[in-house]
Amino acid sequence: MALLTVNLSVVSAEESLFSGSIKSLQITGSEGELGIMPGHAPLLTSLKPGMALITKHDDSEEVIYLSGGMLEVQPNNIIVLADVATRADDLDEQAALEAKQRAEENINANSSDVDFTAAAAELARAVAQLRVIQASSKNS
Repeated sequence: MALLTVNLSVVSAEESLFSGSIKSLQITGSEGELGIMPGHAPLLTSLKPGMALITKHDDSEEVIYLSGGMLEVQPNNIIVLADVATRADDLDEQAALEAKQRAEENINANSSDVDFTAAAAELARAVAQLRVIQASSKNS
């Protein structure tokens, strides 16, 4: 008999954002997008800034922004340890747009004192937040 659900825990340094049975998890791993379902092979990978799309056992969905972290998949358990995790409803779209614009300006500046790695990381976080906000508004 196939497994229908698996237990998921999403935690950050500040709080536990989700704990419960799910049907599936879509998440951004270091090598690309991952789809995790019950019975998935064991896996340990780092996470890039992006979205965790959780499909609960009742088919409702929850969207969480992750700034990065680690994902561990075991036969009956999935754990997401996030650097920063925020529910989509708690994200500030205007702040994300401003952060994106600021990062783009820093990247395009012809200045020797610009830290391009930091600016690219800020841009990735802002774009990921905007994607989460957009995905969340589609689910509403």
